[in-house]
Amino acid sequence: MEENKSTNTDAALFSHREEIEMDLLLEGVYRLSGYDFRNYMRSSIGRRIQNRMRMEQIPTISRLLEQAIYEPEMLDKLLNDFSINVTEMFRNPSFFKTFREQVVPILKELPAIRIWHAGCSTGEEVYSMAILLEEEGLAERTHIFATDMNERVLELAKQGRFVLNKMQNYTKNYFLSGGTRSFSEFYTTDERFAYLKPELLNNISFAQHNLVTDQSFNEFHVIICRNVLIYFTGALQNQVHHLFHESLCDGGFIGLGDKESLKFTEVAYNYQEFNASEKIYRKIT
Repeated sequence: MEENKSTNTDAALFSHREEIEMDLLLEGVYRLSGYDFRNYMRSSIGRRIQNRMRMEQIPTISRLLEQAIYEPEMLDKLLNDFSINVTEMFRNPSFFKTFREQVVPILKELPAIRIWHAGCSTGEEVYSMAILLEEEGLAERTHIFATDMNERVLELAKQGRFVLNKMQNYTKNYFLSGGTRSFSEFYTTDERFAYLKPELLNNISFAQHNLVTDQSFNEFHVIICRNVLIYFTGALQNQVHHLFHESLCDGGFIGLGDKESLKFTEVAYNYQEFNASEKIYRKIT
């Protein structure tokens, strides 16, 4: 009986120690790089830390921190691990279909349109929006600002190049989103890659921006930030939503991911639910 009690205590202490180690690791990453993951959801960050430890055969988080301090390559690996880069073209097609049918008619009344894709990753959703706007006759009067904290994925995004075997799924998403052309009109191919037509890149500006530490840099008619905030704690979500509210013009739209919401945030009453099922909100104050 005494032995079981000791085992349970040791297990509890190990878990607590691991939390302390995670605190120290994230503090170290912040001081070394300026990238702040301290208020990311611990479940998500913890899985990424454990995966890196398995890959590198590192026994403890403290040893991982030591390598991050003294080996720049390990710090770079951690920054890439912590950056969320799951995306695809016309991801959740019903969102883009709703945007096309309900938001675009309102945007057509504007002489010039500014859209911010925050946390754009490798650019698939940015280019999806560019294609949609091209079809709707809005491309020439729209400027898309695409930002991410990860400079490596931004370099990939700027290329407008995607693995060819993904295009079949992207084509399906495109038609489900309300696309009416042959999707192949928007890209050329070789044996390995699909290359988006250069004109789709003309009105897109890619830039490094950290939602956790950086400020507003423009006033936008639309902000798209989908499936990013689910990795933030409630306090950090509130901080970022204040940034978005400050960055959005009156009557502007914000689009969130299907598991995200403005409910229970400090800015919830500053918006109306424009389309609840697709998590599109419109700023009213």
